[in-house]
Amino acid sequence: MALEKEIWQTDIVGGLYKGNDFLLKSINADQYVLAGKVVHIPNAGTGSGATRNRSELPATVTKRSDTDITYALDEFTSNPILIPNIDAIQLSYDKRQSVIAEDMATIRQLVAEWVLRNWAPTTAAQYLRTTGAAIAAASPSATGNRKGLTKADLKKARLAMNKQNIPEEGRVALIPSDQMDFLLDDSDLMKRDKSLELDVKGGVIAKLYGFELMERSTTLTYTNASTPVVKDPGAAGATTDNMATICWHPTVVERAMGTVEMFEKLGDPTYYGDIYSFLLMMGGRQRRADGKGIFAIIEDAAA
Repeated sequence: MALEKEIWQTDIVGGLYKGNDFLLKSINADQYVLAGKVVHIPNAGTGSGATRNRSELPATVTKRSDTDITYALDEFTSNPILIPNIDAIQLSYDKRQSVIAEDMATIRQLVAEWVLRNWAPTTAAQYLRTTGAAIAAASPSATGNRKGLTKADLKKARLAMNKQNIPEEGRVALIPSDQMDFLLDDSDLMKRDKSLELDVKGGVIAKLYGFELMERSTTLTYTNASTPVVKDPGAAGATTDNMATICWHPTVVERAMGTVEMFEKLGDPTYYGDIYSFLLMMGGRQRRADGKGIFAIIEDAAA
């Protein structure tokens, strides 16, 4: 007896944002996905402008140049899984969920990491550095000490966004757990702002300097080059790697989901059961070519 594909596909999509609430702090471009694989967004060019008390006639005629934004979604697939007792699993949601829970957690983690990588600040103008006391390096393979994240670092990010005329409401700071732990140890900050009591709602721990503070076990990792370079998820670690807190406004980043598919092979005689696997197409991007509205507060080395 075959499983209802729609139920399993709903499980994938429904659970994607659990534990990855930060993904929702972005523009949803699902409506622009073509054939489940490519995002195509018609993008209006610069307007013709206007003049007060025009003195020269005839006025100069201009033609607006429109450009289309197109990018391919990434394909994420689970490893095939064998389900030998299909009838029991079909009848019990808990049993069905337990079979795919680990696979779905893995694929969701990978999706979240790569969407965040697609949002990653990549230019020196988007970089700030931590300035706190020394703490042990926490990036995989990293050694030595790094400067902790402080409220002053977030204040600098606030000022940088203000200078770029980024809207104040809704700003997000996604902080790796080790840096969040250091930040929350600031006794002066805790006494000053009762909102820093841990009251997680929608993934938001607290608000500080206009930022909604969100926590994740890991965020992005950067090299220790003079101009740091962001590393891909799963890339080999280095002893000099640095974690980063990522600050952005939801209007400057974008996510898009395409095809969600389930594959099945029923009654496989070599495995004495049914084999299933899953596919999810998803991607994202920075929405502004100049990179404004998104910053990385990258760990600095400490003695």
